[in-house]
Parts: sequence; structure tokens; C-alpha cells
Amino acid sequence: MADDKLIIFDTTLRDGEQAPGFSMNTPEKLKLARQLQTLGVDVLEAGFPIASSDDAEAVQLIASEIKGPVIAGLARCDRADIECVAESVKAAERARIHTFIATSDLHLERKLRISREECLQSVVDNVSLARGFTDDVEFSAEDATRSDLDFLCRIVETAIACGATTVNLPDTVGYCTPDEIQQFFTDLIERVPNSDKAVFSTHCHDDLGLAVANSLAAVRGGCRQVECTINGVGERAGNASLEEIVMVTRVRGDLVPYTTGIDTTAIFSTSQMLSELTREPVQSNKAIVGRNAFAHEAGIHQDGVIKDRRTYEIMRPADVGVAQSTLVLGKHSGRHAVKQRCEQLGVELSRLELDRVYRAMIDLADRQKTVEDSDLSAIIAEVHTRQAAGAA
Repeated sequence: MADDKLIIFDTTLRDGEQAPGFSMNTPEKLKLARQLQTLGVDVLEAGFPIASSDDAEAVQLIASEIKGPVIAGLARCDRADIECVAESVKAAERARIHTFIATSDLHLERKLRISREECLQSVVDNVSLARGFTDDVEFSAEDATRSDLDFLCRIVETAIACGATTVNLPDTVGYCTPDEIQQFFTDLIERVPNSDKAVFSTHCHDDLGLAVANSLAAVRGGCRQVECTINGVGERAGNASLEEIVMVTRVRGDLVPYTTGIDTTAIFSTSQMLSELTREPVQSNKAIVGRNAFAHEAGIHQDGVIKDRRTYEIMRPADVGVAQSTLVLGKHSGRHAVKQRCEQLGVELSRLELDRVYRAMIDLADRQKTVEDSDLSAIIAEVHTRQAAGAA
């Protein structure tokens, strides 16, 4: 793999679906999987098969029908889990078993109630078991960023020695800052003697709003796989947003010099499909895919965009599959935007008419926030009527 290529691991159908309100049935998961195939994700984590018979069925269906991406299923470090994933993904063109165990003392002592040595033995047993089914095995150390670094280095070295080809070190609770996580990966990769035998992966949560920043910092620290979701959905505050990570590499390639296999023109339609399937709207100000991402209401901004889009847009709407920018007519709008909208409606106004239409539009916007084309047409008609009456 080229050093500048990022593997995009999409976990919308697994971690994303675990978020309250985001569950999907099997036909819905298959529909989204097809869209993720079109989008061009490298790895598609289809589900957690041991969780339910429906989830196992969905993973099996996706594995048999989706071509192109690696199809992964999640398993705890447990024989039954791993065997269930192996059965669920066996029909895939390319299959991956993704197995995990917590490694922080907090999780070992309070949740799993096992010792470090028992954790280490579980890694040996279960990564080896998974490798017996496929040569593509991913190991994740849950709560890695809050784990003792010396112990984590032993865990990672052992996982790789037992056959893990990808090592994922998640910031499970979104606790890290970018500087911390970059140093974390740099130090660990340098200290693990067989680290060159595996691809390192980052999986960041957004509890402090740092998931994307942390993911990019982890890449600077040596990761070449980024785990993310459409619209940033996922447990609690969500995961790193796929669309944000990918577009950072496109817009700021000077500082983030990495490539992906994502067809960015399919980003918006994928976002919309997820929103429709889950009936969970995307927040209006969401970067890249939110309703307001390419919308402008302030007069100064509208004037700038009319003259040169680059004044207030750092990417073209078409780059992510959005038809065009939107100039929203509201109380902050300027005359240039009103004039352009009138022209788009096929109406040429004199300077005096434009002034009257503009003032009436502002008065209406004060009462109802935004002014639609039908409102503007009514205002234009009223101005023309009054003007004709005055002339008579």
C-alpha cells in the first residue's frame, strides 16, 4: 500500500447502527451497503453477527452481494463470536474478522473482571483462532488510549505475532486531544518491534467534538486506516465523520497529503440515504452535508459568492454531490441576492423596483425568517400593481 493512501473503514452499519434511534432492518442495511459500495469505501463493517440472528443474516447477505469493499464483521475475543463472524462473512469476495478486547485497567477490572495476563492470553487464543478462518484479521484494543502503554505494547506485539494484519487502537470514549493521540501512535509504533507487519488504524469518538481532528492527528502519528461513519453517527456523540475526513484530504492536501478511494460526488446522496432510512435528520450546520453547508443568507457573503464563489466557499458543492449553492433570502440578505433571485425567476427590475422589492422582502423576512420564491413573486406582483396604480 502506498504510504499516502488512507484505507477508509466504514462502520456506519455496525457502530453507527448501535446509536439509539439508528437501527435498520436487513433490507435497509443492504440498501445502504450498496450505496457505500458506490461511494468507494475500502472496508465495510457490516455488523456484529453474534448480537442477533437478524444482524447475522444482514451480514451474510451483504457479504454475498456486495463486491469491491472488504466485508468485516465484529467479534469479541470469544470463540462463539469469532465462529459466528467467520460463518457470516465466508461468502464475501474479501472477508475480514474484526475481534476486540478491552485493555485499560478500568475496563479489565470493573467490566471484564480479568487480569492483564488473562487479557493477553485471550488475545493469543482468539486472534490465532480468527487467523485460522481468514488471512485478514483486525484486532482492536478497546479503550486503548486510556490503557497503560507498556501493557498495550505487549498486547499489540502479541496480536501481530498471532496473525493480526490490522491493529486498531480506539479512542473509545473520545478522551484524547490531537497532540496526545499523535504522540500515542508515534510512541507505540516505535516501541512495538513487529509494528511494520501490520496496518495501524484509528477509531475516534466525538465526546469532546475532536473525533475528526484526532483521526487526522493519528494519521500523522502513523495510522493508515481511519474508521468512520456517514454523518458521524455512532455511540453517544458519534464517530469521526467520513465526509469530513475525506474532504479535508481533498481541500487541504497541502497539509494533509493523503489520498482515498472515495467518490466524493456520492457523499451527499449517501448522507441523505442514511437520514431517510433512519428517519434521523442531519443537523443544518453539519459540515459538508448539512442543509446550510452551501447556503448563504448574510448580504456580504451573498455579494461575495455572486462575484466569486471562492470568497466564501472552500469547495464546490458539486464536489460532494450537491447541485449548487443556495442564496437564502432573509433579513440579513442584500440587494445583490434579491436581484439575482428575481432574474432567476425571469423578472428584470428597475433600480427603483428593486429597492421596493428589497424593502418589502426584508419586512416579510422579519416576520417569517425566510422568503421563498412564491413569496418573492407575490412581492414583485404587488410592487408592479402599486407602480401601475401610481402611474394611472
